[in-house]
Amino acid sequence: MSDSITTDRELADQDDDHQAPGAQAPGASQTDNPATPPSRRKRLIALLGAAVVVASAAYGAYYFTEGRYHQDTDDAYVSGNLVQLTPQVTGTVIAVNTDDTQIVKEGDPVVTLDPADAKLALADAEAQLGQTVRRVSGLYVNNDFYAANVAQREADLSRARDDLRRRAAVADTGAVSAEDIAHARDAVSVAQAALDAARQQGEANHALTDRTTVQQHPDVQAAAAKVRTAWLAYARDTLPAPVTGYVAQRRVQVGQRVAPGTPLMAIVPLDGVWVDANFKEVQLKHMRIGQPVTLTSDVYGRGARYHGRIEGFSAGTGSAFATLPAQNATGNWIKIVQRLPVRIALDPAELAAHPLRIGLSMTVDTDTRDESGSQLGAAQNTRYQTDVFAQYDKQADAEIDKIIQQNEMVSRATAAQSQPQTERVASHERKAKAG
Repeated sequence: MSDSITTDRELADQDDDHQAPGAQAPGASQTDNPATPPSRRKRLIALLGAAVVVASAAYGAYYFTEGRYHQDTDDAYVSGNLVQLTPQVTGTVIAVNTDDTQIVKEGDPVVTLDPADAKLALADAEAQLGQTVRRVSGLYVNNDFYAANVAQREADLSRARDDLRRRAAVADTGAVSAEDIAHARDAVSVAQAALDAARQQGEANHALTDRTTVQQHPDVQAAAAKVRTAWLAYARDTLPAPVTGYVAQRRVQVGQRVAPGTPLMAIVPLDGVWVDANFKEVQLKHMRIGQPVTLTSDVYGRGARYHGRIEGFSAGTGSAFATLPAQNATGNWIKIVQRLPVRIALDPAELAAHPLRIGLSMTVDTDTRDESGSQLGAAQNTRYQTDVFAQYDKQADAEIDKIIQQNEMVSRATAAQSQPQTERVASHERKAKAG
């Protein structure tokens, strides 16, 4: 009996399985059936369409009010000045006073070369200058000597003429022979020749000293130039930091023989870095110099925002200045959108709060609302300079003035000692003329 009941139930289940999906059991109501699949699909499509319309409207509103005035790129990197430290003279390195990652101040001695040879050359040049100053000072003293010599020769000529005049006055009386008169005339001629020679010597000496001083004399200036050259060579054995910054790429080693122009290390002033943003050429239409820029760094994330401005546009694309420029004059050519480097200046205060290093990646967003600026940069004055080397000229000039003054004082003292003798000679000549 139980087997027959089980068989009947199995047959009933099989009948239910073979029943059509849409068929309803007898007595079932159509209101009990859920929504059909086509109705649910239409509802989903309507909701999706409404969402697309709302999103499109929101994006359109954002684009026309804000989005169209912004150009952004993440192809941007920090750039800066790598100031190379190079020697100006040949020498052997005896000291390196800094290393990579360390900061140096402008004017700090960074590298020192062996100064032995430069010291010897400087001492020789200084000695030559001292000798020249004394010799030139002697020329000015000789002016007084030649003046006294001319006065003496004038007195000799005056005496010879007086003697000839006296002898000629008594020649008719026979008291003086013709031979004596001839000797008197010869004495006048000799005295005249001596006077002419003395005057020429005085004029020649004045030609070397007129309208100049000991310091401005050409011979002294030539010797001073040699001292200046030797002093600069000596001073340049110490290499100062031309700017304040951080040391990078140190190559120099103690004991190394270096020549002028050899790169020893780089100094990077991190307070003056900027950003080079490579924008696509299709983004440049509304970009102008001076437009504000908002930047973020991958190092600090969005928590640190930088505010800058467009400072200028590169004169060519990156591919145009590449080592191997693209050659597009070929049969198979594919157009590639070019990128133009745009320099962006940063706010120094923000840069000090969150320092950046050269080469770091940046994300750039430019506000292009204000198009009053230019796309071409204007001429500017010198932006980068250093005066650490100007002290060399000042020190050399001070050393030259010291040598000139010391040797000129010695020459004056020597001239003062000989002055009484010169005055005695001049007094004797004045008395001879009066007699």
